[in-house]
Amino acid sequence: MTNPEITEAFTEANIMIHGSGPGLVGVDNLASWIKHTSKPFGVFGTTLQSPSEYHAGILKKASFIFTRETLSIDHLKKIGISGNHVAFAPDATFFLNIQDKEKADRFLIENGLEEKKFICAIPRLRYTPYHLFNPNRNGWDDARIKLVEETNLKYKEIDHAKLREAMIAWVRETGNKVLVCPEMTYQVNIMDELLIDPLPEDVKPFVVKRGYWMPDEAASIYSKAHTVLSFECHSPIIAAANGTPMFYLRQPEDTIKGQMYYDLGFDDWTFEINQTTGKQITDRLREIWKDYEKAKATLAVSMNNVSKIYKDKCKFIQSV
Repeated sequence: MTNPEITEAFTEANIMIHGSGPGLVGVDNLASWIKHTSKPFGVFGTTLQSPSEYHAGILKKASFIFTRETLSIDHLKKIGISGNHVAFAPDATFFLNIQDKEKADRFLIENGLEEKKFICAIPRLRYTPYHLFNPNRNGWDDARIKLVEETNLKYKEIDHAKLREAMIAWVRETGNKVLVCPEMTYQVNIMDELLIDPLPEDVKPFVVKRGYWMPDEAASIYSKAHTVLSFECHSPIIAAANGTPMFYLRQPEDTIKGQMYYDLGFDDWTFEINQTTGKQITDRLREIWKDYEKAKATLAVSMNNVSKIYKDKCKFIQSV
């Protein structure tokens, strides 16, 4: 290790914690920590699906492993990792505390979006088309790209027609607006095709579109929204962290991380899209706008559970 800043950090720190992610994306950092120190380390809020031999070797030395959904615990058991140091702790996004209220308020005023009188809708293709914007086609071969493109083409209208049904009902029955917005950059280019252009002419004037934004502005907007409906996994979490009811429209290609919604009691707001109709999404949204206080109380119960889990796990870390 030749970087003096890292050497100093390793010397001064008492522990290394790997944060939330789709896997051990910082595994090499953990390996370096093990090589250069004898101090404890662990994993907090990370999906650990089918760990490789390299990852398993690192994980077996961890002082704690807190997975962001319970299915990862089963994957760890298969490679011989279990014990009271292995437990569930949801994605760190549940504690996102950044805001850009000034920018958000300016956008709301400019677009006539009144607090708690608009819903947000976030699109997503079954597979994120990383080959279109990552170097070397994301390392995918022709067969992988063919699968991604054919699957996205097959389901993009089927999926988003269900979300549009809820959008239409919201506009026609409440007279309020819809904000169509992205979680990932590529979604800016699919908003019109999948969520806006196919809408009936009487609904389109009530739809506002937002280009790409940073999480701090998104969080501030979601805090003012009535409900957030998203095919992406993290936008609903940002909404929940800001006290706003949310739906997760779960596509089967979006990994096991979505299990975390069930682990936290969000069953009624999680929709397995292959087994869900547009009417079911609409009916559940209607329930929320008919009794918004009940929805907020329901959300508070789950968020209190998140707080308890995080407090318990932080106490555990203090003890290692």
